[in-house]
Amino acid sequence: MDRQHSCSDRMIHQFDTILRTLVPHAASAQRSNPAEKVADGPLDGQERRLSSGAMRISHTGEVCVQALYQGQSVTGSHGQAGKQMAQSALEKIDHLAWCDERLAQLQSRTSYLNPLFYVASFGIGAATGAVSDRISLGAIAATQEEVGKQLETQQTALPAGDHRSRAILRKIAVDDAHHAQLALEAGGIRFPTPVKWGMRLAAKVMSKSVYNL
Repeated sequence: MDRQHSCSDRMIHQFDTILRTLVPHAASAQRSNPAEKVADGPLDGQERRLSSGAMRISHTGEVCVQALYQGQSVTGSHGQAGKQMAQSALEKIDHLAWCDERLAQLQSRTSYLNPLFYVASFGIGAATGAVSDRISLGAIAATQEEVGKQLETQQTALPAGDHRSRAILRKIAVDDAHHAQLALEAGGIRFPTPVKWGMRLAAKVMSKSVYNL
């Protein structure tokens, strides 16, 4: 039988998740890094900068989705839908750790703008969670679909020799597609096209902002 968590338990969990999301190198993956046994080809300085920008965008995208989950957990359901989102959010910690590790290998860093995007995404998550489970699950599905498109773009932008980054992004894309499907199967609504256009525009703004910052 699941133990009912008190308000203080949930606050401690939220604070711990915020730290693991925003503090560099604080996230610890439970699954093996998909690039663990992958060898890179030669990368010059310019190619490393291209890879760093792509991985920084992907890391910030994971920060945004994690914040969305956390915001929904504050105001939304703590039933079966809540459990589903909590499991997906846990897997998102793996994504954060993998991206962070790869950025360190590239002698780069995560974005300085992550706290700003975390707060904005947390607010959206809290708002959708307060409306209904169907809306919050739909927001997760739509967000994951847009992140999937972004991941395709980042994989294309990677230098040919950057096999490690490509392996990480490929695995994240598989996970995100699975999370989107689970959210829809749990009752999430499909957002209309105009809403998705707005989300796509926001994703483009985020990408351009964090590429260098």
